[in-house]
Amino acid sequence: MKRAFRIVLLLVLLLTVWSVGIEPRWVAARRIEHKVSGWQRPPLKVAVASDWHISNHALWRVMTRARAEHIVDAINAAQPDVVLLPGDFISGVGDPAARGEPDGEEIAAILGRLRAPLGVYAVMGNHDWWGGKVPQFRAALERRGIRVLENSARPIDAGLWVAGVGDVQTGHSRPVLAMAQVPLQADALVLMHDPGSLVEMPPVHGLAVAGHTHGGQVALPFLGAVLKPPRLPRSWSYGWVDHGGVQAWVTSGLGVSILPVRFWRRPEWVLFVIDAAVG
Repeated sequence: MKRAFRIVLLLVLLLTVWSVGIEPRWVAARRIEHKVSGWQRPPLKVAVASDWHISNHALWRVMTRARAEHIVDAINAAQPDVVLLPGDFISGVGDPAARGEPDGEEIAAILGRLRAPLGVYAVMGNHDWWGGKVPQFRAALERRGIRVLENSARPIDAGLWVAGVGDVQTGHSRPVLAMAQVPLQADALVLMHDPGSLVEMPPVHGLAVAGHTHGGQVALPFLGAVLKPPRLPRSWSYGWVDHGGVQAWVTSGLGVSILPVRFWRRPEWVLFVIDAAVG
């Protein structure tokens, strides 16, 4: 009996060390080949990095400024054509400066080092809105060359557009408005913070991505994500999601929220290589 108890205790200890001390810091740099029917342009490299939750607290929030700087360097080394940042840069709730956390200016200084010839684009997440200073944060990002899109779209190359959709949880999601600005037949890159925006998303010819869920942070065999988006299927927590003819990738993001725990759901940034489908 004592031996069995010791084995269980050891397993719990090892699981805790892994899920708290190792996996939240074991960032995956994924590469996904994304084939699009009718894609007429050369292959396009699109880096997606969501849910940074940059903090000064290495143990509880994990994503320190130093770690964020390292990830920025890794993304730049991949030489993406475009970088998409689907929101939640701030950690916690309320004015970050008042909580001793990096504010919009500090975060913008880190992310402003991202480089891509066709630009770096962002949307605001729920934590960014809860930070209470979105106009100032948006201005800080824009000064660093990061274009913040709020239910809006803009051309970034001949026949290629990028559209950004506002956050669902804070009532800013307007996917129809954002996509109405993209010309018919145009190729598009669409970033949204919350996969819930897919419910009203018009057709997208190109790539759509979302964050927010952290992939559940904890996933279990046969069940998947322990925590799922409210009012959405559990399968929408991570990976490819198909809805109404729109396919989107829901990323597990980079940081953590609520608890500094990840299990079977590594943090990630993704390099999509978009090319024409064969046949």
